[in-house]
Amino acid sequence: MLRKRGLFRTFLLVTCVAILVLLFWGIAVGGRPGQTDREQQRGQLDETPSVRDVVADILRSADTFERELDLQRKIIQRIQTHLPRLKVLAGRTGQRSVPRPDVIPILVIACNRVTVKRCLDALLQYRPSAELNPIIVSQDCGHAETAKVIASYGDQVTFLKHPDLTDVAMEPQHGTFFQGYYKLARHYRWALNQVFKTLSHSSVVIVEDDLEVAPDFFEYFQALHPILKSDPSLWCVSAWNDNGMHGFVDAAKAELLHRSDFFPGLGWMMLRELWDEVEPKWPTAFWDDWMRRPEQRRDRACIRPEISRTFTFGEYGVSQGEFYHKYLRHMKLNSRYVPFTKLDHSYLKERYGDEFKNKVYSAPVVSYEEVKQGKLSGSGPFRLQYSNMDSFMGLAQNLGIMDDLKYGVPRAAYRGVVTFMSRGKRIYLAPPLGWTGYDSSQG
Repeated sequence: MLRKRGLFRTFLLVTCVAILVLLFWGIAVGGRPGQTDREQQRGQLDETPSVRDVVADILRSADTFERELDLQRKIIQRIQTHLPRLKVLAGRTGQRSVPRPDVIPILVIACNRVTVKRCLDALLQYRPSAELNPIIVSQDCGHAETAKVIASYGDQVTFLKHPDLTDVAMEPQHGTFFQGYYKLARHYRWALNQVFKTLSHSSVVIVEDDLEVAPDFFEYFQALHPILKSDPSLWCVSAWNDNGMHGFVDAAKAELLHRSDFFPGLGWMMLRELWDEVEPKWPTAFWDDWMRRPEQRRDRACIRPEISRTFTFGEYGVSQGEFYHKYLRHMKLNSRYVPFTKLDHSYLKERYGDEFKNKVYSAPVVSYEEVKQGKLSGSGPFRLQYSNMDSFMGLAQNLGIMDDLKYGVPRAAYRGVVTFMSRGKRIYLAPPLGWTGYDSSQG
């Protein structure tokens, strides 16, 4: 910097001297054209101070410029001195800052249950942010008392009403009993179009009006939303464990999550990309079983919890209470808040399958009698093997877990394996090693 300053000053001095030489040379040679000798002599005397003034101004400007350069140099030196500390502070600030979560609306599918109040009260009680988790209630049926209950929440919810309340044309083999399934599928399609196409959301969590949610319901979905977005082998996140009855789950592991090949429903999250995929071919009825078809699932899995984050209190609906008394009313709803957003869920990603398989088939094989009578020695886990789907259904029914299949997939199964607790021991009800896939013609 000093060397550059010296060169600059030298350049200015040389320039000034050159100007002076040229000026005086011109005067000495003959002055300006048209001047007499006396005028030239007078002009020479008159211009001399003016040239000196010009040179003085140039030198003053050079000094001012040098002082400005010197000031800028000192400022730059100060910045360079403090730069490492500024970088550390910036890094610390970056560590403290948390990326803003995505907006994940909750869509409540309602019809004619005034007990929707129980569902909405729980959602509003546990909702951490009205901005990040807007609640959208879509009502079919036109039931006035239910509409009055929903409207009483005012601007706490967005209230949508399905405009088409007419009957739906049904397949000839279906009687009037099944009209509710047709209307429900039509309502789902309309409501999801409102969420994704009219309101332009990128994801949604769907619950029905007979579901109560756990204290960490919102935390659960917020934590798993990034995984669902980034992992193409997943297509939903569900709050439900089909075998989540009391005594069949590990109550000490509320944070434990699993993959499942079975679409659970009952409080589940989907992305707009999935809706874009399935909406053009959406079924006229039985939408949940349609989702379980292999051509919809396409070998993708859902994440489900060990302990359910929803509980159904609706004894009767379009299914007329199927499974309610035997299974659903015995479901355990999680009561312990789990800070899912602070936990590591990398174990749920694509490598989960191989690790799960190793865990299952390295477990010792036990007999049905040992499991049923509680004669297992050791902490487990243990593997109870079934030979075919008839064998599976017999074992499941006798053990007390759900025994039905949908397109060959048992409820809560992953790669043919259904995991549950029995007398405090982890059991893998598993097919033989070398299992090659589900038989979609069964169930």
